[in-house]
Amino acid sequence: MWFASDNTSPAAPEVMAAVLRANQGHAASYGADAAMARVTERLREVFEAPDAAVYLVPTGTAANALALACLCPPWATIYCHRTAHVEEDECGAPEFYTGGAKLTLVDGSHGRIAAEALEAALGFTARAGVHNVQRGALSLTNATEAGTVYTPADVARLSGLARRHGLPVHMDGARFANALAFLGCTPAELTWRAGVDVLSFGGTKNGCMGVEAVILFDPARAWEFELRRKRGGHLFSKHRYLSAQMEGYLGDDLWRTLAGEANARARQLSQGLAALPGARLMHPTEANAVFAAWPRAGHRAARAAGAQYFLWPGHQSLEGAPDDLLSARLVCNWSTTEADVDAFLQTLHTGAPVAVR
Repeated sequence: MWFASDNTSPAAPEVMAAVLRANQGHAASYGADAAMARVTERLREVFEAPDAAVYLVPTGTAANALALACLCPPWATIYCHRTAHVEEDECGAPEFYTGGAKLTLVDGSHGRIAAEALEAALGFTARAGVHNVQRGALSLTNATEAGTVYTPADVARLSGLARRHGLPVHMDGARFANALAFLGCTPAELTWRAGVDVLSFGGTKNGCMGVEAVILFDPARAWEFELRRKRGGHLFSKHRYLSAQMEGYLGDDLWRTLAGEANARARQLSQGLAALPGARLMHPTEANAVFAAWPRAGHRAARAAGAQYFLWPGHQSLEGAPDDLLSARLVCNWSTTEADVDAFLQTLHTGAPVAVR
């Protein structure tokens, strides 16, 4: 019953097998390996973008920060949702790698930027000319930190507002596969056709050991990204192990399959929690994360049974009246089973630990 994070999941067997295959003999270093060439071609096919530049880095933070550094100068600002990962969970990496660009936090329900709020923020920026930071870039997180998803129409509307001010658009796709699995659209429809310039395409949260792809739909930005990746310490010498992970991940559309499994378990969990007496969902469940609140007594029973998840926000306490509602975030991953979810829900319903079979 492990719902703490999709970061805690094991790597998919297919990914591990690809790494073992890559561990034979010698291979060119620093991204010149043959597997990287295949990865590039495969991602170009998947995104219907034959000229896209593709690079691999080991973490989502590196992918986001280096990509944004190519889009936003140090005297400008990056517009993102108030709860975006680049704001809450990257320790100032975007500000550091851009050389000082700030983040402008934009509101919107359920983790999605509201178009009206973005329009107001864009209009307010640089109101005193040289005395203010300038408009820099827009960053969208898809799937969002609230477990919701931007549709292609949502992305196009927000990108259109950015375009009116000449701004490029970045998408943090650490859970891009989960968003796509929910929507059923094509990768192109959710990215460059909707106005996205650069995508951080996640692998780590969805079955890889540790690899993310940065896809620059405008290849003119490629050389700058290469330089920033090297200068930032994120160019692997034994790059074939990154390439192997991504190649295994892309093979036979494994990335879609794994995301679909995680999403299905989240739907099962969400439906079960919604049926729990006194419980309520805090956000729609559209990807692989569930945000819900239920009585403290249920939380105590779940923790006693060994369930792992986060109270959200984290300042809440298990001490107190048993009927008080506590909110939580639960994240499913590709390896979460129906039995895991059933055992967790049964524990909440009965108040007694249930073994996972």
